[in-house]
Amino acid sequence: MPTALILGGTGRSGSLLAGGLAQRGITARAAARSGADVRFDWDDPATYADALAGVDRVYLVTPTIRLRYADQVAAFLDRAEAVGVRHVTLLSVYNADQAPAEIDFAAVEADLVARDGITHSILRPAWVMQNFADEHLPLIDGAIIAPSSGGREAFVDAADIAAVAAETLLDPAAHAGATYSLTGPQALTFQEVADTIALVSGRPVAYHDIDQEAWISGALATGLPADYAVMLRWLTGAVISGNGSTPTGDVEKVTGRPATIFREFAGRYAHVWTAEAA
Repeated sequence: MPTALILGGTGRSGSLLAGGLAQRGITARAAARSGADVRFDWDDPATYADALAGVDRVYLVTPTIRLRYADQVAAFLDRAEAVGVRHVTLLSVYNADQAPAEIDFAAVEADLVARDGITHSILRPAWVMQNFADEHLPLIDGAIIAPSSGGREAFVDAADIAAVAAETLLDPAAHAGATYSLTGPQALTFQEVADTIALVSGRPVAYHDIDQEAWISGALATGLPADYAVMLRWLTGAVISGNGSTPTGDVEKVTGRPATIFREFAGRYAHVWTAEAA
């Protein structure tokens, strides 16, 4: 039976993907530092072998909260090829080819594309809707606080990312060499997001457009590495400049159903915001 290794198996898309594959006849092995089927730590190569044992396809989620990781990913892919992995679906990021050179998005994509022994699919999602329901962009005193200058973003549901990833892993040949830019069907302002959250939660929700550098300084003060400012500046800068993601239709192209609208997502997560107000 085909076996897929799901890196980031306890994460937002990985946890959904593992369950979806199991329901469709593929053995899914969730991997993470803790709480998954198998332990996997990018900084501990000794964990690679057990994670890859018997695997023929991989959902590759690169190391998080760092800029340089291409060498680690290359070493993992070398091991994966050697043990018989024949397809990798890479979770990248929207416009990865336009990322600053200090971030290894493009380098990892190029490495994967250049490998003759592995087919690949590359997923480039926009900002994930779940950011508004977890610690990434929580409500602070009833407000979303983030820099945007009124720019728009076609926020995507992590469930849609998982659904697309599932199709690429279920039928690698049909998606070999493909790059999909995954978005929602609407390009929204942060104010429109705040208004929608207010509607579904029944509580006032404001949006405060903060200075970009002030926001980055605040994020770094929570304990992020200082060099991660490059990532935060690029991600927010795309929205501020008007170069945020725009609807692509790739979710529907791959899955056969429309991408999730933000209102639908917000309805599913309304309990998060109502609990915060209690």
